[in-house]
Amino acid sequence: MSQDSQHGKWSISDSEDEDIIPPTPQKDSVKPIVKPDSQSKPEETPTFLKQEPRLSPKRNENSVKTASAPSMGSEARKSAHVNQANPVKYERNASPAVKRKRETEEGGWNLSSSDDETPAPRNEPQKVNISPKRKKKTEDKRPPSPHGTSYYKEEPADFFETNLMPTNDIYRFYLNKVTGIPKKYNTGALHIKEILSPMFGTLKESVQFNYCFDIPWMVEQYPPEFRNKPVVLVHGEKRESKACLIEQAKPYPHISFCQAKLDIAFGTHHTKMMLLWYEEGFRVIILTSNLIRADWYQKTQGMWMSPLYPRLPQGSPGTAGESLTGFKRDLLEYLEAYRAPELANWIERIKQHDLSETRVYLIGSTPGRYQGPAMEKWGHLRLRKLLSEHTQPMQNEERWHVLGQFSSIGSMGLDKTKWLAAEFQRTLTTLGKAGKSLASPETQMLLIYPSVENVRTSLEGYPAGGSLPYSIQTAQKQLWLHSYFHGWHADVTGRSNAMPHIKTYMRISPDFTQLAWFLVTSANLSKAAWGALEKNNTQIMVRSYELGVLYLPSAFNMSTFPVEKNVFPACSSSIGFPVPFDLPPQRYSSKDRPWIWNIPYTQAPDTHGNVWVPS
Repeated sequence: MSQDSQHGKWSISDSEDEDIIPPTPQKDSVKPIVKPDSQSKPEETPTFLKQEPRLSPKRNENSVKTASAPSMGSEARKSAHVNQANPVKYERNASPAVKRKRETEEGGWNLSSSDDETPAPRNEPQKVNISPKRKKKTEDKRPPSPHGTSYYKEEPADFFETNLMPTNDIYRFYLNKVTGIPKKYNTGALHIKEILSPMFGTLKESVQFNYCFDIPWMVEQYPPEFRNKPVVLVHGEKRESKACLIEQAKPYPHISFCQAKLDIAFGTHHTKMMLLWYEEGFRVIILTSNLIRADWYQKTQGMWMSPLYPRLPQGSPGTAGESLTGFKRDLLEYLEAYRAPELANWIERIKQHDLSETRVYLIGSTPGRYQGPAMEKWGHLRLRKLLSEHTQPMQNEERWHVLGQFSSIGSMGLDKTKWLAAEFQRTLTTLGKAGKSLASPETQMLLIYPSVENVRTSLEGYPAGGSLPYSIQTAQKQLWLHSYFHGWHADVTGRSNAMPHIKTYMRISPDFTQLAWFLVTSANLSKAAWGALEKNNTQIMVRSYELGVLYLPSAFNMSTFPVEKNVFPACSSSIGFPVPFDLPPQRYSSKDRPWIWNIPYTQAPDTHGNVWVPS
């Protein structure tokens, strides 16, 4: 069956299978060096098999430096890299074939160990009819960057904070700094160099949990005095990509590795967390950014930064220093789920510290099939349990909206009853133990995901869509989902043009002024991330590692969180919660359509004068 739409003619599958086994890779395909932040899982989008493009016969050893190549991973991120390195300029009357103007053999990604290194020469493309005014790119220049000319430069001196602590110390929820927006919208926001700087503690050792690594860039983010302190990288790489990640780290003997066990097919290690051990104590940071440069400059990201946890008195039991939210117990249980000897010392260190000041709840996902009481340990059933135990029913609660915002989408099934409006919405609408057994049809679910126009007009232009890996293969099976979509608008934080890589979920009042709860997490809108019930609801299956923190008003001695109207500059006396985007969200217009990474956009140029032709 086929259907015409704004995306062109689609072939709609009649299969109801939601877990599609991808085809076997061709013999000459290779796995990538490391992965990107494609949160949509191959189980959901078969085109996201981690394959590198076929190698060019003329590729030399400088084309890809495996010892330092940043994580690329998904085809969406790779396409963004190709479009950045070899942009296709918009020409009003040119055909898509002319606009493409790209080599057929995209062998290397021209990855380099240094931002200052000249890319290796490329094969000459076939001549095409284009404007004679266009200058031939010289090989001694860097390729144009969608991030603008400042992308390759050092940050301006006033980019970083000089005060000891950011001002938002009530909720400890921060956005990342963004280049290219007014300075006031970065006041109190954090860059990775600030997080790792001495103003937060004298670092002794650290652990970096993440999905995507650029090790040379990561090392440079540590200040010189901490740059050689031991670091453990927790990752999910296997086989060739694991070997290449280890190769990246060879120049850095202070880096060691912990491989997360991924026993269920198509799962990923998607958790993003820092454990920082200081001379003064210990700190946890749970965030949404990969450890690659592009994630820290012109995207909207979020994080929770813990207080500085002091060391407990000598001889204290491991259960001492617990918070009212059970955060210490839950963090230890999450770390123990890795079954990794490399984390044993860190588990002991956490036991020796006082985490009692924590006011958030930990919500993690770990791969497995869980039954009985274990069903409520992970994924969306963990969220449901906390909402049941630590919130209260409220008047007219069916009119309180459920709002989800994310950067990737998995397969939801042929209609909303398969997962989204069934088990997942039931979790998101839970308020107290007296909650209804089924989600009320009156409760609206509002989903925020960038439109094509959002991406086109973003700071990065079309390459920003490489971090929004919703594929046509998945989208064509769930056209019903698009009626839920609202665009990305974030004037309140100055980030309307900084595409979101942050993921947030919340329950919000009908007038959008109060929150019943708020969650910031690595988990996108996918069953792989949140889990899906099986065996007549007696088992939940989770594929991936994810991590987030849940804010509940009861932990702050409030009945609800008021929504902050003036997020920047942050005010330490405000009790409003800094929701990072505009409320109420704006529903897609009749002309809007969700960003889909693997179809071309050639009808209008982006903010850098380029079009999008995925390779």
